[in-house]
Amino acid sequence: MQTLLTRGNSLAFGSALAAILLLTSNLVVAQDTIEWTTLGNDFAHTRYTPANQITAENFSELEVAWEWNGASFNAVSGRSTPSFINGKLYTVAGAARSVIALDPKTGETLWTYREPNTPRGDYSMRADYGKGVGYAEVDGRGVIYIISPAFFLTALDADTGIPLEGFGKPVPIDGFPESGVVDLLGDLGHPYDPYNGIPLETGYITSSSPPIVVNGTIIVGNSAEQGYHQSRIENVPGDILAYDARTGDFKWKFNVIPKPGEYGHETWENDAWEWTGDVSSWAPLSADPENNLVFIPTNSATIDYYGGFRPGDNLYGAAIIALDTRTGERAWHFQMVKHEIWNFDNPTAPVLLDLNMPGRGQVPAVAQVTKQAWVYAFDRITGEPLWPIVDRPVPPSIVPGEVLSPTQPHVTKPAPYDMQGIGIDDLVDFTPELRAQAIEAMADYVMGPLFNPPIHDTNPEGKYAAMNCPGGSGGANITAPAVADPTSGYLFVSSHKACFALRLLPGEESDLFYENTTGTTLSQYASTGGATARPPRHPAGIPLWKPPYSRITAIDMNTGEHAWMIPTGETPDRYKNNPALAGIDIGNTGTGALVPMVVTANMLIYSDAASDGTPMLYGIDKATGEIIGEIEVPARSSYGMSSWVLDGYQYIILQTGSTLTAMALPGAALEAGEAH
Repeated sequence: MQTLLTRGNSLAFGSALAAILLLTSNLVVAQDTIEWTTLGNDFAHTRYTPANQITAENFSELEVAWEWNGASFNAVSGRSTPSFINGKLYTVAGAARSVIALDPKTGETLWTYREPNTPRGDYSMRADYGKGVGYAEVDGRGVIYIISPAFFLTALDADTGIPLEGFGKPVPIDGFPESGVVDLLGDLGHPYDPYNGIPLETGYITSSSPPIVVNGTIIVGNSAEQGYHQSRIENVPGDILAYDARTGDFKWKFNVIPKPGEYGHETWENDAWEWTGDVSSWAPLSADPENNLVFIPTNSATIDYYGGFRPGDNLYGAAIIALDTRTGERAWHFQMVKHEIWNFDNPTAPVLLDLNMPGRGQVPAVAQVTKQAWVYAFDRITGEPLWPIVDRPVPPSIVPGEVLSPTQPHVTKPAPYDMQGIGIDDLVDFTPELRAQAIEAMADYVMGPLFNPPIHDTNPEGKYAAMNCPGGSGGANITAPAVADPTSGYLFVSSHKACFALRLLPGEESDLFYENTTGTTLSQYASTGGATARPPRHPAGIPLWKPPYSRITAIDMNTGEHAWMIPTGETPDRYKNNPALAGIDIGNTGTGALVPMVVTANMLIYSDAASDGTPMLYGIDKATGEIIGEIEVPARSSYGMSSWVLDGYQYIILQTGSTLTAMALPGAALEAGEAH
C-alpha cells in the first residue's frame, strides 16, 4: 500500500501540554539538527524552535554566516520565510515567485524553478509576496508545493526542483512542464482563458501565501485585488480549494460567499452573492492535523470602506473558518467584523496552542491576532470562545446607501494590546502646547471609537475625513506575525499605532485613480485613490498620539492576562532631537515599526532599529520582557524570522529586503568555509 506522510505532524500537536513538553525536551538533548518545516515552522504557526545554542551569554557573538542576494530574481519585499528541510533551505523570491533551494551552510543556490510568464501572473498585485513554500513527503520523497502569482499550483521534487511526474494535468501554455502543475482557475467555476486568466470584468484572483499540506491534502488559499484599489462592485469569491498531495486531483471546494441553501446565504442581501467577491484568504493558513482541521483567516468583501451594494453581515468576510481537511465541510466559524468596511481583514495566520487554563484544565486553542488590536481566542475543536465575545452597539454610517451592522463583536479578554479608536485623551501630551496643536490638527477630522465609520466628501458636517484607529495598517499586521511559546502558552504580539483617514468619493471619481480595475459597475462610493485620504499631521513633526508608537505585548493565553509590554527598538533621533521636545524626557517611544520575531528555547528574538537607524537584533527574556542581548545586524528584517540547527549550530534567518541574512555563532561560518 502506498503511504503519504506530512513532515512535522507529531511535532506540531500533542494531545496534551505534557506531550509537547516531553517532545521539546527530547529535541533539545539532540541539537545536531532541528528543522523549520513550514512557513511558521509548525502547523500551529508558532514560529517557535526548541533550539538553545544561542543564549544571553553568547548573543553578542552572533555574526553573519552568509548572505544570499535575490536581486537577480527581482526580489524586493523580502516577504518569504525559508523552510529548512532534509538539509536544504527552500524559499521563493521575486515577482515571478521563483522557487530556490539553498545550501543552508553557505547560502549557495542549489536549484531554481521559474514558472513561464503569463498576463494573468504579470497583473498580480501580490507577486513578490509569496511568503514561502508548502512541503510534504509522498511515498518517501520530499515534495515542495507553491502557488504562483498566476494562480497555478506546482509540485517540485525537493532534491532536484523538477516538476513532479504524475501530478496535475498538462497546461496548454508554451513553456509549461508536461506534469507537476494544476491550473487552479479550472476549479473555481468561472469562465477563463488559460493564458490571460479570468476577464477583469468578472474579477481577479491570485495568491500571496503558500499552500498547507495536511494528512495528504493540499489546501490552497488565495488573494483578490486589494479592496482599497477597487471602485467597481463585481469580483470573484476567494473560494478555498483542496487537492490530493500525490496526484494533484481536485478534492473539494468551500464557498466563502455562501450559495442558496448554504449556511450564511441570507447574510448576502440584494443578491450580491451572485456577482461580488473577495473574502479571500491571503494570510497564511494553520492546521491541526490530529483533528483534521485547517483554519482559514479571511479578508473582507468587495470593496473596502463602502458596502452599500452588499447589505447584510456578509459571511464569511473578516472571519476565521475551521474546515475538515478531508471533506471541506465547515466545523465552525466566527465572524470578527460584520459587514466589514474598515479594512479589518485578518492579516496573519491563526496560532494554535495547547493551554492549561485555571479551573478548566487542558484546552486546545486557536488565537487570531487582528488589526483591531484584539486577540480572538477559541477552543479550536468546538469554536467556543475561551472568554466571552459580546456584541455591542457601534456608530451608524452617514454615507448614502450604507447600512452597517448596529453591533459588532467585542473581545472581553485578553485586553487590547494597542490603541483602539481615538479621542482627545489619546493625543500627544508632552506639553499643553503640543496637545493643543494636536487638537487643532484634528479639527477637520471626525474622531471616534474603534468602529468609527468612513464619511463621504459632501458630508453634512463639512469634515474632511473620519479617523480609523487602528487603521488598515495598525494593530497587528502582515509583516510581523504573532509568535508563541508552546511550552508556556505565551503569545507575543507585535503591534503599532497607525490611523487611516477615511474619505469616500463618488465611484466615478474614485475610478479615475485605478488602471485595469476589476468589475464593470461603478460603486456609489469608493476610497480616494488608495488606502487613505490625506492624514492629519502634527506641526512639530511628531506623531499625533501618545507613545509607545510600537510595542511587543506578551499575553499568557492560559489566563488571558498581559504578562508584559515593551516598546520596540529605540526612540528615533528625529523625536529625541526635535526642538519641540527639548528638555522633555519622553522615554522610549518605540520606533513605530512592526517587528518580525522568532521564539527559541532561551528567548524571544526580534529585529528593529536603534535611535540613529542602525539595524539591531534584540534578545528578550520571555518571562519578563527584559533585554538580555542586542547586536547590530546588516539590515532590518522585513517579515517573520526563522531559526534552525544544522551540524550543531543554530542559525537565525533575517529576511532583509531582497537578501537573506544568516546569523550564527562564529564556528558556523568557519565550518561552512571549510566544507567548500
